[in-house]
Amino acid sequence: MLRYIFYAALTLFFCGIANIYTIAQNNKTLSTVVIDPGHGGKDPGALGKKAQEKDIVLDVALRFGKLINDSIPSVKTIYTRDKDVFIPLDERAIIANKNKADLFISIHANASVNKAIYGAETYVLGLHRSQDNLEVAQKENSVITMEDDYSNKYEGFDPNDPESYIIFSLLQNRYQDQSIQMAIQMQSAFAEQGREDKGVRQAGFLVLRQTSMPSVLAELGYLSNAEEEKYLNSEEGRAQLALSLYNSFRKYKEQYDGSNSVSVKIEKNKPEPENYNKGVCYRIQVATVSDPKRAKVSDKFGPVEIIKEDNKHKVTIGHVRTYDEAQELLKKVKTKYEDAFIIAFCDGEKTSVRQAKKKESKK
Repeated sequence: MLRYIFYAALTLFFCGIANIYTIAQNNKTLSTVVIDPGHGGKDPGALGKKAQEKDIVLDVALRFGKLINDSIPSVKTIYTRDKDVFIPLDERAIIANKNKADLFISIHANASVNKAIYGAETYVLGLHRSQDNLEVAQKENSVITMEDDYSNKYEGFDPNDPESYIIFSLLQNRYQDQSIQMAIQMQSAFAEQGREDKGVRQAGFLVLRQTSMPSVLAELGYLSNAEEEKYLNSEEGRAQLALSLYNSFRKYKEQYDGSNSVSVKIEKNKPEPENYNKGVCYRIQVATVSDPKRAKVSDKFGPVEIIKEDNKHKVTIGHVRTYDEAQELLKKVKTKYEDAFIIAFCDGEKTSVRQAKKKESKK
């Protein structure tokens, strides 16, 4: 027990020094994200009647990364695994640390003896505040027992011994505030897709403890619940989950580095033609600003509009009727605004691109 306290005290000392350095580096941009699909290879993770956690989270992770690559090419995406292989927990953190990642996202699925439980939850590093949180952490940490010489590698940490988790009551994650912000965005994005929001939680996950950047662990749902397993194992479900992760990442990035918060002034304000907001349309979002008077975006790519949403003002370019046209417009806009992305509307109300494409195809 004294050994745990010693390691925690030592970590706190170095975290204090690092925190001073981090505060000084407040102009950093989010340029690298490490996406960590949990389990893999000989470790299947949670099991449903048909599906395995390792397969679901890998598929969702690859879809999530592709959305980032397609929409925000300025961000480098790195996977801890991109196929069905076993990666030890410490190596996952090492990959993130070596690549100097700005964000670490570990993706998992859950299971419970209570088959009625369902929903998504996101964890940050911290002391478990309930038996349920402890059990989730123990389940995810137990993978280390599949590793050679794990007792020495993790300084005698026993994933099944509650006393081992005392270190997490002493360890203060210097990136906790940023981690919580990302977790909040993730839960909000899950809820927007109609998922049961089980909230942001804290627990002692080894994979988060060893990373040196804001880090979160998402539990996408419960494979022990028959309906949720069906959703997690479906094409639609995985696509929705990947989109939720992407939307939360995009919003977090805006908060992290203000990359979409450009100084602007609308150069032209043309009147809207008849039926302008009728039916499906797509626009390209290029910035988020708190004050619409601070906007400066040229209308060379199409009409510039500002949409108020959540006390923020979204600056958009263009107004096209098909997704194909939107993709072509996005390519042009990205030559000037590299973080631009497509948003969609139906009868003047904002909707998901996916829903807009569905309505478009029914015409």
